[in-house]
Amino acid sequence: MTHSIDRRAFLAGSAVLAGCTAAGPHPATGGHRPAAFIRRDGMRLMAGTEPYRFVGANVWYAAWLGADAPYGDRARLRRELDTLRAMGVTNLRIMASGEEGPLRNSIKPGFRDAGEDYNAALLGGLDFALAEMAARGMRAVLALTNFWEWSGGMMTYLTYVNGGRYIDMNDPAHPWPAFANMNAQFYASEAAQALYRDWIRTIVTRTNGVTGMRYADDPTIMSWQLANEPRPAGDMAHADLPQFTGWVEGTARFIKSLDPNHLVSTGSEGLKGSLEQPDIALAAHRPDAIDYLTVHIWPNNWGWVDQRDLPGTYDGGQAQVADYIARHEALARQLGKPMVIEEFGYPRDGGSNDPAAPTTYKDRFYRQIHAATLRSMDESGPIVGTNFWAWNGEARAAHADYRFRDGDRQYMGDPPHEPQGWYGIFTGDSTIRLIADHAAAIGRVPA
Repeated sequence: MTHSIDRRAFLAGSAVLAGCTAAGPHPATGGHRPAAFIRRDGMRLMAGTEPYRFVGANVWYAAWLGADAPYGDRARLRRELDTLRAMGVTNLRIMASGEEGPLRNSIKPGFRDAGEDYNAALLGGLDFALAEMAARGMRAVLALTNFWEWSGGMMTYLTYVNGGRYIDMNDPAHPWPAFANMNAQFYASEAAQALYRDWIRTIVTRTNGVTGMRYADDPTIMSWQLANEPRPAGDMAHADLPQFTGWVEGTARFIKSLDPNHLVSTGSEGLKGSLEQPDIALAAHRPDAIDYLTVHIWPNNWGWVDQRDLPGTYDGGQAQVADYIARHEALARQLGKPMVIEEFGYPRDGGSNDPAAPTTYKDRFYRQIHAATLRSMDESGPIVGTNFWAWNGEARAAHADYRFRDGDRQYMGDPPHEPQGWYGIFTGDSTIRLIADHAAAIGRVPA
């Protein structure tokens, strides 16, 4: 099949950007398949002889949309990619895993269950998504499991090997940090690790059914990621730090043994995912098989702001965001590695989930992230890119309560356990203009 971009679809995506600054030097036209693997060079990422800097998005559901199945929508996936590429977004962080099991709020279908009969339609959806991204010159970060429940993740792996025992996240009978502490058993379970490594081997050595290219040979993939937001435990009392950091290094080396061409990253939140301990964050990112530091920033989730009173709490949160970025830049310099702010999210005004609600404070937050990123790039600092959370695009909540229900097909960046519209960016949002202008600004940073 051809990988050129449909002109009508591209023009429709470009219409979203009417009045925006041109989004960088690489227009979203066909024929821009990535030619060089991304590699680490000190605190830089490189594509061939050029520094690789990027504006990215989180689109966890790309494989689901790409599936040739009743739950897929390949036409929508193409439209969303066209829109993102027209914005200057060139990097997508997506789920390359999903474990089916008993957890409430986990997405179904998944890529796998306890057996080896993996979901061929979802694997084909991932193939299709990567092929369409390649046609647009986009790169992928592929997450190989999840600490959290919304895609099954580590807790579901444990159910496969422990007789079906589990804790649901936010179960009143098992309040925080019970879920995270039980998850830590994943790192010690040889049986769970064997299943996890079987999945890694399947994906990393897979041949794309659309392009005929081995994943390990495809420069469209920027990085394999151990998990979405792995934590050593929920509290220090349950954290076996040598075990956790051994899991990080051992898994990263295993991936590199299968595929020496691609970067490997942790998917960590940074200090928040390291029990607020700099030594843990450093230990998790120090192994040579881990190529860059990942950072996530969630002011509302972490209590730095209150979505019900953004006018009264924004400034205090802004100061904490600035400090969090600065602390991680210092860690990245200590490691001598690049840094990616690969998740950052903020609510709409009043905490609304309605796409019609303004994004006054969200836009201010994005401007802060963008300014810090550009400053680091201008000063040859460690920040090389960002992935905002997340792209909702043309999707709209199917229900008046903004809750995802089994069988819903309006996939968006807000995962199924969260209100649909809470953090994601919709077509029509003013935030799109900020992203496009930021992409253009990055394109002007000297090499």
